Amino acid sequence: MTIKRSCFLIFVLMFSSFSGFSSAYAHSMFNSAEQSYGGYRVQVATAPEFPQIDEPSQFLIKVTKGFDYDEVDSFTMGIRVFYNDQQVDAIPPTSVQSSHWDFDYVWRNIGNHIVKVDLYDMEGTDGVLTYTFNMGTQSPFGIVFIGAITTGAFVFLGVMLYIYLPKLLKKSKQ
Repeated sequence: MTIKRSCFLIFVLMFSSFSGFSSAYAHSMFNSAEQSYGGYRVQVATAPEFPQIDEPSQFLIKVTKGFDYDEVDSFTMGIRVFYNDQQVDAIPPTSVQSSHWDFDYVWRNIGNHIVKVDLYDMEGTDGVLTYTFNMGTQSPFGIVFIGAITTGAFVFLGVMLYIYLPKLLKKSKQ
């Protein structure tokens, strides 16, 4: 493999993982989870993946049925949010006319929250199905973590350029 091709591949690998280039994800988002119970599967996520305190974010919820994960036509759902074992918020039961429910939400506390999702009166069930999820918000250390990863990527790129750039320049002069 030529040095030019090696440098190009390193460049492509470094920057193709940058999520700003594409909105498609090859993996689940960090702040997402799913749980199956009572013949139904509930998936939850937040957008952005790490919500900021006192800034609008979105709850993304999807409900499917059975082992084939067929999307449901409609459902009624309520949500309770707990922080340090205390309920800090509740979203009253809401009727949704599709299998997806996306709504705006503002987180008020830094750290881990327990989110209890109540699914009401679904076919083949008696009463309420409750799904429990851990959801986190951005802490000041999250920015440090992202900065450390970014710095590491740039240091790696700098080392690769330091190693291969002189060889490229030397070959181009010949």
